[in-house]
Amino acid sequence: MDDKPIRIRSQIYAPDVVLVLDPSLVNIMDVTVGLKDGGTVVVNTTGSLEELAQKLNIKKGKIAVVDGTSIARKHIGRPITNTTMLGALIKATAVVNIEHMSVPLSHRFGTIAARNEQAMRAAYKEVIVKEIES
Repeated sequence: MDDKPIRIRSQIYAPDVVLVLDPSLVNIMDVTVGLKDGGTVVVNTTGSLEELAQKLNIKKGKIAVVDGTSIARKHIGRPITNTTMLGALIKATAVVNIEHMSVPLSHRFGTIAARNEQAMRAAYKEVIVKEIES
């Protein structure tokens, strides 16, 4: 994150955070490759946090789960999870204050900003976060 737009589009080899919008990725690849010790993984899934923790085999860090797809369908009317998962990410990492997101969402989404904000806030409330300390 930065105060200025980030224009670099390159591979990230050692992320602090991994955000998984498509839950099927967890079953076909190791989404934690390169994740820094103490990093955070946030996954859009209907599965339990315990199942995910076992599958990902994280020794230290945070794991967070939320059914972002259902939340997006309910509030946005489509299974588009980007903004929904932003709410889960904010809760899991505290990278920004959720109260500061209204204006950027309004600028980005215009007339549908309110529905996107509702989805983001719902995911923020519903996400389950667990600290792993093995």
